Amino acid sequence: MARGPRGERGERGGRDREDSDIVEKLVSINRVAKVVKGGRRFGFSALVVTGDGAGRVGYGSGKAREVPEAIRKATEQAKKKMVRIPLREGRTLHHDATGHFGAGRVVVRAAPAGTGVIAGGPMRAVFEALGVQDVVAKSVGTSNPYNLVKAAFDAISNTQSPRQVAARRGMKVPEVLGRRGADAEAADASVAEE
Repeated sequence: MARGPRGERGERGGRDREDSDIVEKLVSINRVAKVVKGGRRFGFSALVVTGDGAGRVGYGSGKAREVPEAIRKATEQAKKKMVRIPLREGRTLHHDATGHFGAGRVVVRAAPAGTGVIAGGPMRAVFEALGVQDVVAKSVGTSNPYNLVKAAFDAISNTQSPRQVAARRGMKVPEVLGRRGADAEAADASVAEE
């Protein structure tokens, strides 16, 4: 079977579909073989990331004998497993985080406005589906897309907004942010009033 320029995997670019404000990103397609008495039976496994572009994201994997069926299964699973992630100003994460899954290690850093999504392959799909516009991410260790997506989810699911931290500690948000954070909050409030 002849392979395309990127092999069987659709890592770069991938397929993007939107239906009812849900963004679907195809991260990877892999041909898998099952050895049986008469030879090998080939199938396909797909990894899909879905999100609403406003703080909800999920991932799923599916296997089938045909590519479209594998993608459909993965998409359904991804929609069921969507989680909400708090975003700062709707464009970046609240703080830096690290995550790991298996041999996949990920370092995710919040970035100032205008930075863009600086992340490779599978992690880029996660951040674009999530709706993050400014982030810097680095993968250390494996390049396995399944492990990288799970490590990215481990990192972003551990992020908390100042409001969540304040509620947990029984404090007010300015007390959690400290002097610099309180000044920034006041400046944002004064700009919003004007």
